[in-house]
Amino acid sequence: MGKITAVANQKGGVGKTTTAINIAASLADAGKRVLLIDTDPQGNSTSGLGIDKDTLKGSLYELYIGTRSIEDLILETSLPNLKIIPSNIDLIGAELELTDKENRETILKQALQPIRPQYDYIFIDCPPSLSLLTLNALVAADTLLVPMQCEYYSLEGISMLLRTYNLIKDSFNPSIEIEGILLTMFDGRTTLANQVTDELRRHFGDKVYKTVIPRNITLAEAPSHGKPVILYDVRSKGAQSYIELAKEIIGNEAGAG
Repeated sequence: MGKITAVANQKGGVGKTTTAINIAASLADAGKRVLLIDTDPQGNSTSGLGIDKDTLKGSLYELYIGTRSIEDLILETSLPNLKIIPSNIDLIGAELELTDKENRETILKQALQPIRPQYDYIFIDCPPSLSLLTLNALVAADTLLVPMQCEYYSLEGISMLLRTYNLIKDSFNPSIEIEGILLTMFDGRTTLANQVTDELRRHFGDKVYKTVIPRNITLAEAPSHGKPVILYDVRSKGAQSYIELAKEIIGNEAGAG
């Protein structure tokens, strides 16, 4: 039964989509069956895997308005074990159309149940805001993975996200847990990065991944080529850090099992 993980942070620019793409790709490359769901109307996970979001024959929007089944929307990617449900700007309209729909916050959860056994991991790339799309992702998810930049503004962002997480846990999804907090755009040469890291580890303990994602130009370049970083430049520090993160996640699963 595939574990569903929402990749979310209400603060933008923290490496959320970069993380969603590259942890999904690294786990797929390690032999795991992975589905990535793009729930951001910007469609950056979609284009970052080489899919033209402007010429899609179907996207997550059709699932929300009830005109397509989830199985019909799954696309292949350049990695054999990685599939994606794409998104584009049409998804903005879904929120308006669902305003009066009953149980609108559980649409994604209900749709995912029959396909969960086909995957080891299902990742949901969330919009950088609290919206009905984010709510659907957090209601559907077993766990929440939080990418965050090593700066003090990010500490404010994570406290806001944790308030949302607790609200979801109390009202909609009591079984959701924190998967982990991932430090991104890390520069160990700066005092600030190390201070933020120390503060997070004191507060969240082993929920903070041992693996950190460094500042790396290759991670910024790969999406413009429509490739996860392991296919763009596997020897880069960015690629190696996500490969290490995949190993850490697999190891954590084995330890928990």
